[in-house]
Amino acid sequence: MANNETQHLISMANDIAANLEPYTDSAERTADHIKRFWAPRMIGMLLEYVSDGGVGLSETGQQAVGVLQDAS
Repeated sequence: MANNETQHLISMANDIAANLEPYTDSAERTADHIKRFWAPRMIGMLLEYVSDGGVGLSETGQQAVGVLQDAS
């Protein structure tokens, strides 16, 4: 189970993904937003959480993490 800080990151990532869902490239837009506005530590925590299963992260959020991983 994720700690409160990780749960907050998951919630924020899901909110970003939901707001960008209408776009055909929503995963890329979500990844771009996270990359531009999140601290590297926050991104690292999200990537680690997804590597451990990523339960609770939306499908678009999961795809965005894949985009972030491909970019690094």
